Amino acid sequence: MSVLDKLKAIQESALEDIKVIKSMHELNDVKAKYLGKKGVFSDVMKLMKDLPNEERPSFGKMTNETKQVILKYIEEQRTLIERVKVEEQLSKETIDVTLPGKRMSSGNRHLLTQVVEELEDLFIGMGYEIMEGPEVETDEYNFEKLNLPKDHPARDMQDTFYITEDTLLRTHTSPVQIRTMLEVGGTEPIKILCPGKVYRRDDDDATHSHQFMQIEGLVVDETTSMADLKGTLLEVANKMFGEGRDIRLRPSYFPFTEPSVEVDISCHNCNGKGCNICKGTGWIEVLGAGIVNNNVLEASGYDSTKYRGFAFGIGVERMAMLKYGINDIRQFYTNDLRFNKQFKK
Repeated sequence: MSVLDKLKAIQESALEDIKVIKSMHELNDVKAKYLGKKGVFSDVMKLMKDLPNEERPSFGKMTNETKQVILKYIEEQRTLIERVKVEEQLSKETIDVTLPGKRMSSGNRHLLTQVVEELEDLFIGMGYEIMEGPEVETDEYNFEKLNLPKDHPARDMQDTFYITEDTLLRTHTSPVQIRTMLEVGGTEPIKILCPGKVYRRDDDDATHSHQFMQIEGLVVDETTSMADLKGTLLEVANKMFGEGRDIRLRPSYFPFTEPSVEVDISCHNCNGKGCNICKGTGWIEVLGAGIVNNNVLEASGYDSTKYRGFAFGIGVERMAMLKYGINDIRQFYTNDLRFNKQFKK
């Protein structure tokens, strides 16, 4: 058999082997069989040493052409195998677009966050600025500048977590008001809302927690009056509990305000007629407020003969409990998704 006939036979044999292959692994084996270091063409190339010099160039040319034809067969079969594999995969993973989609559950803001944001939206609309401050405070800002010197008996009203003798976890967000007034330097009016966490040494039960949220508001200018305070709190009552609410102010005592008041709203459940929620009185206590004490203004750099202010403090948990009929404050902090999902907007 001539060399040319031998090369043709190898080409035809390779074609027969390649066209029946169904997997990449088998294709690689055939490629190694013909074109590998120990393949068929290695044996063919050994024949070159027995050829006359003038025939060697044509032999090399024919050998390379045969190799290229076999490589072409291999690549064509590789493409075919890959296409078949993709088609099989697509047929197995066909999506029925008529099937109903999977419902994706989404989370929701915590109820306390919702109440805070609702109040913030209300007060921003009335021209207030949202201010925040540190939860670890100094005794000076938490008590002394709020007209509560170290020997003041009213400190017993707020059982405090002390870190050092002069450092503590804030018992209210009033220090943010003090910091803001000092920053302004007593030279201009301010109108701020201060939301945040506060801490007191309470035993946790259905209505008390050692950590809770508070929102305090402060307005200081030259014309502030009790009438302004009442109008503001009436807006809060109607926003949070529905239009038609009324409020009443009862005399009270807070060291940082004078006069001080407890604020009640007409019961949203019975419209003031008396029920189990309002204990038959027709009124529900919601927050404390008052006109800023002159000592607090002076300690914060304001001239109390020129400036006046009012302040109020809202317990966020209490507001949420009253609005949504929640009877245990601990439900806000147990991370029970069944409870949280009830208040998904």
